[in-house]
Amino acid sequence: MTEQNFIPKPFAKTVENGSYTWSSPSNIALVKYWGKKEDQIPENPSISFTLNNCKTTTTLSFVKKKTTNDFSFDVFLDGEKKDDFKPKIATFFKRIEIYLPFLKDYHFKIETSNTFPHSSGIASSASGMSALALCLMSVEKEFLEDISEDYFNQKASFLARLGSGSACRSIEGDLIVWGTHKEINKSSNLFGIKYPFSVHENFKHYQDTILLVDKGEKQVSSTVGHNLMHKHPFAERRFEQAHENMSKLISIFETGDLDAFIKIVESEALTLHAMMMTSMPYFILMKPNTLEIINKIWTYRAQTNSKICFTLDAGANVHVLYPENEKESVVEFIKNELVAFCQNEHYISDQIGFGANQIQL
Repeated sequence: MTEQNFIPKPFAKTVENGSYTWSSPSNIALVKYWGKKEDQIPENPSISFTLNNCKTTTTLSFVKKKTTNDFSFDVFLDGEKKDDFKPKIATFFKRIEIYLPFLKDYHFKIETSNTFPHSSGIASSASGMSALALCLMSVEKEFLEDISEDYFNQKASFLARLGSGSACRSIEGDLIVWGTHKEINKSSNLFGIKYPFSVHENFKHYQDTILLVDKGEKQVSSTVGHNLMHKHPFAERRFEQAHENMSKLISIFETGDLDAFIKIVESEALTLHAMMMTSMPYFILMKPNTLEIINKIWTYRAQTNSKICFTLDAGANVHVLYPENEKESVVEFIKNELVAFCQNEHYISDQIGFGANQIQL
């Protein structure tokens, strides 16, 4: 499949106005995507757990304009107009106009809200862009009523990727693969797909407690960080490592080997930040309390033989991952030992959304 498959045939009908609302989840990558080519094409495959409670809800209202010379839209977050969001949306619209040729025909009102802090290290761009892409696909379905559910989701993932790479992993639930991998049939650089192989019960209802070490804006945006991989001295080996870890996870997910899972997930998290610290210019997004939490987790695991582990996104916050059967003891440990390292003692409890999905409201 190529980009050409997502260019629609000419519309046979017109639509004057309408409104759609979608709720879409965030996700946390286990094998990290870091580095991209043009048009948001990843340098390596990634796989992510879809979260259940960290969501963005977006309402897209639209009304036909008299002129079609430019994009026209307003953006609101939690009811407050956000003009500083407009450049990113404008860039997104420019990238996807060929695939959604109606974009200049309407004035859009984009109203969005998150169940978690914006720009906190939780992937708000993933849930936000995926929710917006789903709304836009609902508009396209007004023109092309014969769109199948599979095509709807696939194109939504394709569009979301052009807004934020990781957003393509937030369209459908459970485990999502994005990026071509030789052992995963139908994997694609253009959109995310549901993980096609068996998953052991150990990974069902996996828990994720997100420790908000720093709720402020990141010092370096993910886009800048990705671009620094172009001339990174360790880039090629990193991309090979991601492919290798994807292969290892296939057997890990099948057998339920939690010890092997921990090694892959924590190594991937630290490698992500190692790439940041060894780029030019170099930067560090972890905070002292990030390291305090990691060391506390390692000590607790050694003392209790727990299957707790951590992963990180491109920020200071820590995702604490653990199987459901350890929920009571690990939550107690988090409250007693880790919450003190969070900004304002703020954390979010979530679980992996097996059986969950995006929701049209």
